[in-house]
Order: sequence, then structure tokens, then C-alpha cells
Amino acid sequence: MVTKAKVDLDVVALGELLIDFTPDGISEQGQPLFERNPGGAPANVLAALAKLGCSTAFIGAVGNDAFGHYLGSVLAQSGILVEGLKYSAEANTTLAFVHLDASGDRSFSFYRSPGADHMLRAEDVNREQIDAAKIFHYGSISMTHEPSRTATLETAAYARCQGLLLSYDPNLRLSLWDNEALAKERILEGLKLADVVKLSEEELLFLTGTSDLEAGTKLLCEQFPSLSMLLVTLGASGSYCRAGMVTAAHGGYSVEVIDTTGAGDAFLAGILYGLLTRRAGGQQEWTQERLNALLAFANAMGALAATGKGAIPSMPSLEAIAVLAGSSVVSLT
Repeated sequence: MVTKAKVDLDVVALGELLIDFTPDGISEQGQPLFERNPGGAPANVLAALAKLGCSTAFIGAVGNDAFGHYLGSVLAQSGILVEGLKYSAEANTTLAFVHLDASGDRSFSFYRSPGADHMLRAEDVNREQIDAAKIFHYGSISMTHEPSRTATLETAAYARCQGLLLSYDPNLRLSLWDNEALAKERILEGLKLADVVKLSEEELLFLTGTSDLEAGTKLLCEQFPSLSMLLVTLGASGSYCRAGMVTAAHGGYSVEVIDTTGAGDAFLAGILYGLLTRRAGGQQEWTQERLNALLAFANAMGALAATGKGAIPSMPSLEAIAVLAGSSVVSLT
């Protein structure tokens, strides 16, 4: 009997994998054209990390259809392990049409009633991949429906028991929830397990009732004692971070924005890359200087991801980050 060698992993993510149809001009008949791009926030985070040389694996479900097999091939070509990807016969691959405004900011229309990403079950999850990882990343979109909701929460709880660092992206998409109250309840449920959380300004306001960065982040960290780092992305204005009693803010970078899809995921990947680097170099107490360097790196990743169309195809390299943010920031020392 041949035993498969255990693969050590930096980050395993569980969640949605879908098709983003991104605007791509106007046809001769004056109709909008859309370009097919791979998407899904957890997959975007992994693709950004893989681009930086991290070992990653994805757990989720797509349809046993042409879109689903395309997505599987994209992840594999991006260097992401796909043994945890299930091809479901119960539903088709989820589709999202991206609408961009004049500044490149996006909104979404989802075709997901149901979508195959709902169909991941707890028993589909290979826990050996969790055992082999340093970080487990998850989001709230896989918690909108069963059975993927239970699969997400049970896997996150298992990862926490195994001593992994848990990264969580609430990723508020109200159109995917039955109502706002349910969305808030379940998003907060996901926060109970997390160590590192990334919010947008909109999500901070939704969860706390305030847009004040100092007050809102302090409130959540007091409510959820497991939170060791809470991040708020501020679009072109940069980002804010609270790590215990230490806070820091860093401005954004000026770039030509084409499509902001995946920019927040690239930012979070930058944070996780920094945390992996910090762990490899020995744990140190957070100072404002160290947080600033971490935010500068992550901001550069998010900015560069917004300079191309589609999320996964636009994830930046370390070389590109060094050009924008400076090599001293990239080293995260």
C-alpha cells in the first residue's frame, strides 16, 4: 500500500468559488459585453498568496459543469491544491455579474438559487489538510445556506482546536441573505471563532452601528476576545488596524484603478503573508511601526490588484509590490 506524503500548507481556505462576469466594453449593437473571470473571495485570497510563493489549498464546491471545471483548472494553474474541490451534481456553478461605476467600484448581481457552493457538506472536508496548515481562512458567504453553513463553522471550530490561526472575512453581500437581521446574526457567529478579521467601512457600520474606527474596532475586540487583529479597509484612503491596544493607519497608494474586484482579498492576503513571515522570524509584540509596515505591504497589494480586470488574474507579484511600496516594506522587517 502506498501512503501519500503529507503536504505542509501555509493557508487553507474554505468557501465560495464562482464565475465573475466583468464588463468588457460594448458590442457593435450597443450591448454590454462581459468577460468570464474566476472569482470567490476565499479563492482570491489563496491565489494572491500562491503568487507570493505560499503553499495553499482550497476547500469548496462548484457545479459539475463547464464553468466548474474551468474554475478547478484555474486554481490548479495558480498553484493552489484542489483535492478539496467538490464537483456537485446538485446545482450549477454560481455566477456573479459585476457592475462597475466610473471610479471602478463594483456591485454584484448573483445567480445562486441554489448555487453549487451551497452544497459543500462537513463530511466533504478533508481534515488532514487542516491538520497540515498554519492558517485557516473562511468567510460569511458560505454561511448563507445549508449544508455549507455547517461545513464552514464545524471546520473553523476544528481548525481552532488544532491550533491554527483563523482568518475571517465577513464579506457583506446583503442580496444573498434572507434579511439583514439574519445576516448580522450569522456574520457575528463567524466572528466568535476568528483571530484575524478584515472589514470594510460599510461592514464596520453594519456590525457596530458606528463608522468611527477607534470606537467600532474597540467595541468588536471587547465583544470577541479571540480577536488578535482587526482590520478595516478604507478604499483609496488606505487601511486601519487594531492589534490589542496598538492601533495604526496607513494611507492608500495612487494607481490607475480599472476594477476593484478582489482588491480587499489581495489586501487580506498581504496581511496573512505578513503574519506568516512574522511567525517564521519568531513572534514579536506588535508595535505601531510594525503594524504600519504590515499595512503598507497589504495596501500595495490591494492597490495593484485594482489595476487589472478580474481578481485572480490581477494578483500582484513581490517585485511589483516592491516597486510600489519599497523593498524595505516588502521585507516586513
